Amino acid sequence: MTEKMVMVVSEGSFDKAMMPLIMGTTAASMGMEVHVFYTFFGLKLLKKGVRPKLKGIMRPFTGMMERKMKRLKVPGFEEMMAQAKDLGVNFHACSTSMTLMGISERDLREGVKVLGASAFLNIAADAKVNLFIG
Repeated sequence: MTEKMVMVVSEGSFDKAMMPLIMGTTAASMGMEVHVFYTFFGLKLLKKGVRPKLKGIMRPFTGMMERKMKRLKVPGFEEMMAQAKDLGVNFHACSTSMTLMGISERDLREGVKVLGASAFLNIAADAKVNLFIG
């Protein structure tokens, strides 16, 4: 049986955007089945064309961080999303939070599955690794 990792992401800042992608691509490359459930403010990370930014007073330094990552050959948000998708990472949007945040399925990136909390909990029930980012 394949080991499973699940993550819940509830914030949409740059660091919260990158953490599940780094952890998810690593786990998937190790042969794990990976599911990431985005809820509340984390949902914006699944919207088409989003560019996450650092939080609070660090927000103006987002570009500097992106340039540093590029210089160090660390993949950026879009590249990491593509890598995660290629590795089979499953992205899930919380249906209740979508209603609360006014987000429709057509706003979401291709391949995102919309699930309720109970459906995600069924996926998470036998996961070896559970992480909460937010």
